[in-house]
Amino acid sequence: MRVRLVEGASLPSYADGIRQVYADVFSEPPWNEDPSAGDRYVERLAADAARPGFTAALALGEGAVGGFATQGTVGFATAWTTPDVFPSGRSYGHVAEALGPDRVEGWLCGALEVDELAVSPDARGAGLGAALLSAVTEAAPDGRCWLLTSVHAEATLRFYRRAGWHQVPVSVPGRAGLVVLLGPGHPAARP
Repeated sequence: MRVRLVEGASLPSYADGIRQVYADVFSEPPWNEDPSAGDRYVERLAADAARPGFTAALALGEGAVGGFATQGTVGFATAWTTPDVFPSGRSYGHVAEALGPDRVEGWLCGALEVDELAVSPDARGAGLGAALLSAVTEAAPDGRCWLLTSVHAEATLRFYRRAGWHQVPVSVPGRAGLVVLLGPGHPAARP
């Protein structure tokens, strides 16, 4: 197994593997997305790759993990720089409402936002998630990185906590039960 950074222009050659990993991971609870969501994600990824500060990492399988033969893409992570004018689409409006303008501007704008991280169920337990997370966040400006996840994703929250991420103790409104996590080097996460 190896994790490597990939330029946005190179991502289409990995689309089939990314699509499959996305479908495998996010069709499971608590996400419960339709497996066709992988197709929509790959379409969105093409536009995301043009965002300022975009970075992507792939976990590429060559051999065996946990008794399973692996080939191709077995995990991925993507991130980009949050714009200085905080977006309002997707879940951003709820985040802005929960944190307020001062924290959004000071903590999130200009910081690296981890958008997606997924490892195929067959490849878990080999440290790939941590390696992918590290790969896409190592260049975070002044250690400022953040992400959103669901409070219902207990295993995901445990993973990020083990990696040193800190949950902001503010509830994000909306049905998804979202929480904001700040990276281990984020100034606002330091005691």
